[in-house]
Amino acid sequence: MGCGSCGTGATGKPGGCQSNGGCSTGGCNRLNVHDWLRDLPIDDAESQCKVLEISFKQGSRKEFYRNLTLQHFDKGDYVTVEGVNGFDVGEVSITGELVRVQMKKRGVDEFSSEMKKILRPSNDRDVEVFKISKSREAEMLAKSRAHAIVLKLAMKLSEIELQADGKKATFFYTADDRVDFRELIRIFAGEFKVKVEMRQIGIRQEAAKLGGIGSCGRELCCSTWLHDFKSVNTTAARYQNLSINQTKLSGQCGRLKCCLNFELDTYLDALQAFPDYADTLQTQMGQAFLIKKDIFKNLMWYTLPNNTKHFPLTIDRVKEIKNLNKQGIIVDELEAVELTNGKPKEVEPDFVDVVGQISLRSLEKNDRRRRDQQRNSGPRPEGNRPQQGFRPNNGPNNGPTNGPNGPRPQGPGPSRQQGPARPQGPRPPQNNRPPQNERAPQNERPPQSNRPSSNRPDNGPSQN
Repeated sequence: MGCGSCGTGATGKPGGCQSNGGCSTGGCNRLNVHDWLRDLPIDDAESQCKVLEISFKQGSRKEFYRNLTLQHFDKGDYVTVEGVNGFDVGEVSITGELVRVQMKKRGVDEFSSEMKKILRPSNDRDVEVFKISKSREAEMLAKSRAHAIVLKLAMKLSEIELQADGKKATFFYTADDRVDFRELIRIFAGEFKVKVEMRQIGIRQEAAKLGGIGSCGRELCCSTWLHDFKSVNTTAARYQNLSINQTKLSGQCGRLKCCLNFELDTYLDALQAFPDYADTLQTQMGQAFLIKKDIFKNLMWYTLPNNTKHFPLTIDRVKEIKNLNKQGIIVDELEAVELTNGKPKEVEPDFVDVVGQISLRSLEKNDRRRRDQQRNSGPRPEGNRPQQGFRPNNGPNNGPTNGPNGPRPQGPGPSRQQGPARPQGPRPPQNNRPPQNERAPQNERPPQSNRPSSNRPDNGPSQN
């Protein structure tokens, strides 16, 4: 019966946590109890407790059985016990002297003649029949809910516990009013071929059987250790100065949380030192109203009309003002206590204020300087640099004036002037200019006198 986190060994016990049948997380066996009397030496073997606590359905139900087999059982062992017209298989949860403590807590007589007995340790056949019966529970629960809906019964079937031999089935249900389920029992007995027992449980018992995680982050108390459920009302929350918020005060069962009663006795004992009938105090500034009692600091908090400030007063000061009000004396001030925090003040680290030290102008200058460097760092030809005042003749149509084969022939267009100034006006078309894609590279251009005239495209007559 180990969980997936620790694994199950060959003997059926958890192999990871080595807790002898229990689980460190509590998920393998609900309502687990640590046997803290297990290592207690016993002098007289005859006085040892002969009763064992057996858990069924992963701790959902626990009962006491008498051990008459004279065989020692450990926690986590499967045993075959007496059932209704048959047998049942359960798991040993507590042995030894701790069983007497649990029996005294639940009011069970150790020497009662009605207590059922342990028949034998479970063999392979018993465990096989037990697993077959447990595998039927989910299907039976779905069908039983469908029948309850058809009969229009105001009840909710929460769980089914089938006996190991499959002869008896216990149906746990919740209902607000009394339910007539006689017809439903006949349907169950005829379809499932078992002896039917209907057992009504409360909302808290249903939450204990289903289990879950509470708002505190731990498993539900009703699923782990809480057996008896006491009534919880909002008065317990008022004594503890809790806001009456049903959403925060309600548990997963929809009722008020059981933990509201855990510290209630401590609050009631501490509140005995506070004065009674001190809800209002008469002052010159108005009537002060009590809003909170702090049992840890022994302070009572009051508020004044038209003032949002809270005034903490000591118990002695409240008693003094109350006695003066009984004499007809109205005090001038409440004389609130100045609260000081005993925790050492944290030293905040010093930070350097750099606002205003970096201006946007300096950043813009750096960006402008970076762009100028990238523009000037481009590749430049290493040829002869043109002289200042003259236009370089390294354009796409202008080669050197005197090439290696002689002077460059002049085209039909007007002659260009060599000088610092460029001629004004529209540029005349050049009919003998080759297309862009047929131009030779600038450094490998052949002399223009050797170019064949047939390669020059005819661009048509020039337009003036």
